[in-house]
Amino acid sequence: MKLAPRLAVLLAAVAVTATACAPQTSDNSSSGEDEKSGTLRVWLFQEVNNKPKEKAVDAVLAGFEKAHEDTKVTVEYIPVETRAQRIKAAFNDPGSAPDVIEYGNTDTAGYVKDGGLLDVTEEFGDWDEAKDADPTARQSVTVDGKVYGAPYFVGVRALYYRTDVFRELGLKPPKTLDELASTARKIRAARPDLYGIAVGGAYTYGAMPFIWANGGELATGKGGSYASAIDSAAAREGITAYTSLFGDDNCPAAKCAGMGGNDTVTAFASGKAGMAIGGDFSHQAVEAGTVKGEYAVVPLPGVKPGSIAPAFAGGNNVGVLKSTSHRTLAVDLMKRLASKEAQGDLFGAMGFLPTFTDVRQRVAAEEPFVKPFVDTLAAGTKFVPASAAWATIDSSQVLPTMFQEVVSGKQDVDAAARDAARKMDDAFGSAG
Repeated sequence: MKLAPRLAVLLAAVAVTATACAPQTSDNSSSGEDEKSGTLRVWLFQEVNNKPKEKAVDAVLAGFEKAHEDTKVTVEYIPVETRAQRIKAAFNDPGSAPDVIEYGNTDTAGYVKDGGLLDVTEEFGDWDEAKDADPTARQSVTVDGKVYGAPYFVGVRALYYRTDVFRELGLKPPKTLDELASTARKIRAARPDLYGIAVGGAYTYGAMPFIWANGGELATGKGGSYASAIDSAAAREGITAYTSLFGDDNCPAAKCAGMGGNDTVTAFASGKAGMAIGGDFSHQAVEAGTVKGEYAVVPLPGVKPGSIAPAFAGGNNVGVLKSTSHRTLAVDLMKRLASKEAQGDLFGAMGFLPTFTDVRQRVAAEEPFVKPFVDTLAAGTKFVPASAAWATIDSSQVLPTMFQEVVSGKQDVDAAARDAARKMDDAFGSAG
């Protein structure tokens, strides 16, 4: 799910915590019905400024209702923060459940385990536009080789930097993670009123690229069976690289250990940092800040010069509930909501990046600020383990705790990584 300003949206700990507290679901089986008329109910996420999204969605619904006589669609925009309770309750009560839902892409495995999402593997495979969906977006709707929805939009992060500060200090955008660290320290030394790069101990999705760029992984395995890899030698190199950015020579641990993604973007937008890792979805917030006109964005560099660190591919999907009595209609509506045309309109309305590679290239040509994020996606992105256990791992703050133990000096990297690996393996084991 995208980690937007609301997001820390899609993936916000509070939202996932709600998932953990949601009621147990029953064995959800297909209704077996496929009515070709009637009313379809849709639940989509409510954005901070929802009117542009509503307008884009209404255009899709008008086309759907025109194509299907005797049909009507009602849409309810639900708060992201309470999505877990609402959706799980819908799984338990098919009679009041919607036919189509928007859901965070990290929620897929959990919802499949709960038996709530319809297997649309065949329909997705027959959909001509699906061939242009990027691999990571396709992965986000796939569990154990079966498809349970259509990618709706993607969110990815890159490196924001202050052009005025870089010009003043004679700096150039870093081309490696080592250069990133040294550049951050140069900024802090010359401008002690600034963080060189704003980082956060609770910024899980900003830290992950450091792990992946160094060859590490969060976990290994597939088919729902995973084992933590966060304590591997490569992963520990990434943890060391990220946690080394906390300190008086860049971002003091006392102030930065508790910061999350939104906090780091806010620090940058308000002029308190020379650099920050932010998403395409952070663009509007930065534009509204004091650094407007004095910043630029480049892909977050990797370990080797010219490389791009793998970024987490956040975003949302659209899926059909297994309990729908309008299977054919609901699947068609899902495809229309997630179509190339609709994703292009949604980008224009909200700035959400399309999941289709060809549509992304087109919008990048139209909007220059998109290019660093498109380049990041093209270089290859990563995703979290496709396991229902991820909700537990995320809501339990396993990775933030690991980072914070290191930056506070309570544990060294090896010990903190071992503790995190144990907690992750416990969660994977409990998920079955």
